[in-house]
Amino acid sequence: MFAALAFSAAATPAICAPLAAFEVVNDGIPVALTNAPGDAIRGRMIVGNRQIGMCMLCHQAPIAEDRFQGDISTNFAGVGARWTVPQLRLRIVNSRQINPASVMPAFYRTDGLERVTATARDKPILDAQQVEDVVSWLVSLK
Repeated sequence: MFAALAFSAAATPAICAPLAAFEVVNDGIPVALTNAPGDAIRGRMIVGNRQIGMCMLCHQAPIAEDRFQGDISTNFAGVGARWTVPQLRLRIVNSRQINPASVMPAFYRTDGLERVTATARDKPILDAQQVEDVVSWLVSLK
């Protein structure tokens, strides 16, 4: 079912629009980054795609067709029961706001980054809609 969906290089904008403004409240970002709701099917594809989300390099997830999953970070199984939508959103946007020693990249940040290639400079790893899509899928994992 999910294999029919595919992402191309065009999935990430060549010219990045300004990042959506957001406010961190306690340990989360309570307001969505977009007006459009997240799409869990697209979110699952982003998480499982090693060129876009890169999540499976470090995490395990209930994605049976991905046989080579990481094991150095949180297992996504049940993550929707462990964290709220705002908490998940902040962890994707910039997990270092919760844990400054985190090795997880900030997926929705462009400033203060080190060792960024010229082609990726001033662009977030995920755009605002992709963040919301990933959050939508993760929260479904109860």
